[in-house]
Amino acid sequence: MPLRIEDYAVIGNGETVALVGRDGSIDWLCLPRFDSSACFCALLGSPEHGRWLIAPAQNDIRITRRYFGDTLILETIFTTASGSASLIDFMYRRDGASELVRIVRGLQGQVSMRTELIVRFDYGSIVPWVSQQEDGRLQFIAGPDRLLLDSPVPTHGEDLRTVGDFTVGEGEEASFVLNWSPSFRAAPPPLSGAELGEARKQVDSYWTGWATAFKPPERWGDAVLRSLLTLKALAHWETGGIVAAGTTSLPEKLGGPRNWDYRYCWLRDATFTLYALIGAGFLDEAKAWHEWLLRAAAGAPDDLQIVYGVAGERRLEEYEIPWLPGYEGSAPVRIGNGAVKQLQLDVYGEVLDAFYVARCAGLSTSEATWALERALISHLEKIWREPDEGIWEVRGGPRHFTHSKVMAWVAFDRAVRSIEEFGLDGPVERWRDTRSSIHQEVCERGYDPKQDAFIQSFGDATLDASLLLIPIVGFLPPDDPRVQGTVAAIERTLLRDGFVMRYDTGAGVDGLPPGEGAFLACSFWLVDNYVLLGRDDEASALFERLLALRNEVGLLAEQYDPHGRRQLGNFPQAFSHLALINSAHSLNTTKGAAHLRSGGGGSAPVQPGPRAGADKTSSGRIGRSPGRAQ
Repeated sequence: MPLRIEDYAVIGNGETVALVGRDGSIDWLCLPRFDSSACFCALLGSPEHGRWLIAPAQNDIRITRRYFGDTLILETIFTTASGSASLIDFMYRRDGASELVRIVRGLQGQVSMRTELIVRFDYGSIVPWVSQQEDGRLQFIAGPDRLLLDSPVPTHGEDLRTVGDFTVGEGEEASFVLNWSPSFRAAPPPLSGAELGEARKQVDSYWTGWATAFKPPERWGDAVLRSLLTLKALAHWETGGIVAAGTTSLPEKLGGPRNWDYRYCWLRDATFTLYALIGAGFLDEAKAWHEWLLRAAAGAPDDLQIVYGVAGERRLEEYEIPWLPGYEGSAPVRIGNGAVKQLQLDVYGEVLDAFYVARCAGLSTSEATWALERALISHLEKIWREPDEGIWEVRGGPRHFTHSKVMAWVAFDRAVRSIEEFGLDGPVERWRDTRSSIHQEVCERGYDPKQDAFIQSFGDATLDASLLLIPIVGFLPPDDPRVQGTVAAIERTLLRDGFVMRYDTGAGVDGLPPGEGAFLACSFWLVDNYVLLGRDDEASALFERLLALRNEVGLLAEQYDPHGRRQLGNFPQAFSHLALINSAHSLNTTKGAAHLRSGGGGSAPVQPGPRAGADKTSSGRIGRSPGRAQ
């Protein structure tokens, strides 16, 4: 059985990520790209579906782990009765090939170790042909995929596994390099000992150098930087696309069918991403994401999708894999995402808001960008009154979701502001009228006076945590009684042990069996609402409770189960880490994302500084020093 989700850490090379368990087993790896098929798939099944274990051969092991400094180089320390050893894991990229490097170092005494490599291409379904090459490397090959294992440790075949036993003493080292490259190309040469050392230095230098651009907030700087490093790990080095998570089908409820493929790029993340990156000082990444967004959204406006592939691919057909039982029996395992065919009106608002933020930050001055925005707005004029599947991508049929209409308002608002503030050309009076019409309809049909709250969809009394975004996007000011009533209603009905559920899954809106964890991004949105309402102590307290949910290397999944006290959903989750970054900035400065997006302090994200009255001596403040691990 795989470990708990929070017992994994992530390593990556800007093209893909691997999940490394506390037990030294890599249980998930897709090659060569985030959304390629997996060669290690034990996460969604058993070891027979592919994994790579390196760990002490004995039981009764004490385990600690950390990242080296501001990097994605992971160290796991195993302490046994006979000694201790360090396992260092990182990924590398060279000449079109991916390298997975694992180095075992003896720290004290003698430690007997074992490696067990089970390669299963195509999501655990294909057993490769294994052969030893002239240079001594083991080759695993099937169709277009090839892996080459290079190690001084002797290995042998055993029940379709590659296993080896070895011992490390103090100061001794054993290295393993697993290389992926297309089988139809010449195999890349093995790394020499010196080249392996240089690879480690380059990876360390890359991550450490990237982190130097970070502009830390007054408090929680280490937590924010680790979230930014995680976001960078989910970003493709060449396309600029940022995937929503590194995995597919990790369940939102154990044993249930709420299992989705998140290895793609959602337009909904666009504005959250720009605020997080720009506010932290990473302008190059913000520009790359903005350019990816432009390419993905290009084309006929009625063809706009809500999700795309890493390079902007449009065909993401969803299918199920019957041979995988799913994480802890949570079936089905899905590849692709059927939501790609849904109408979700809110993405128009997110895209137009992202373009507006980019313009305010000086990232975009292109006339072609404005032409695309005008085309999108013109199409939205025709369809904003239609029902849709909404932000949560429900499969219970379209409705008039209140949040979707609010975000349609955002689209027209940002288009109008672009004309007013930047002198762009467009039918501003008509768009003002449409903006006013949407606002009126939402306030009339999306608000329930009996509950003193905005509701999930017109004519339905169900509450929804997405309505916490109403003041954040500037639809209504935070001191509006309807906003305050909505926050109070969500506190009454959607809080579970202090964390926010998305909505009542038993109401039948999503067409699935009820039950899921608290949605972490929604909980951070409640933090933002507290900030906007001036409830600073409550905001800081909730934020610190959310930080405590991270695992020991600073990572978050999509959801948290308050009863089982464990993380749920795909991992690591960009949406959760984006929300963490933006909430931290809003807690630290009046120029944070919540203030800026709500219209209370300008529009362009800036370097976070202390908020008026911020507690500079808070225990939440974490200093940052070179070489210190998160």
